[in-house]
Amino acid sequence: MVLTPTGLRFQGRLLCCAVGRGGVVADKREGDGATPAGVHRVVGLLYRPDRLPRPAPWARPILPGDLWCDDSGHPLYNQPARAPLAASHEALRRADPLYDLVLLTDWNWPRAEPGLGSAIFLHQWRRPRHPTAGCIAFSRTDLLWLAARALPGTRLLVPRVLAGRLGRRAAVAQRQ
Repeated sequence: MVLTPTGLRFQGRLLCCAVGRGGVVADKREGDGATPAGVHRVVGLLYRPDRLPRPAPWARPILPGDLWCDDSGHPLYNQPARAPLAASHEALRRADPLYDLVLLTDWNWPRAEPGLGSAIFLHQWRRPRHPTAGCIAFSRTDLLWLAARALPGTRLLVPRVLAGRLGRRAAVAQRQ
């Protein structure tokens, strides 16, 4: 997978996507809303079994009480967690469809360094090309297509040359 100025290229297709509201940056920091440049790898696939069939044999269900810790001072920082958790976290099981299907990347994982930001996911967008908090977002159709083909270890290249070039309406393209 390669992020380009016109979308995410993978297996001969160009998928329309959105990046973080802070664009692509070479120096990612906690809370900057940016998508980090670099070579990342897919390390997990999560899905809502009450909303979707299992997308791949290696996918894990998102269950009630599943969280993601985003508290840089907590031992579970940038790791999945279970409720109750007093530390700052994000619920993985959401009322909206954004996390019905999530490809996890290895950004700042498995040994998270405080301040570098947590959880760069590939997930569904809120609406077409709406910026994220740093993740890469797709239409549901394209995300399902991607999840059916990406495997653990699939590389995601976010070129440094895009840093400062992709902003709010980044990576807009039509499916080919």
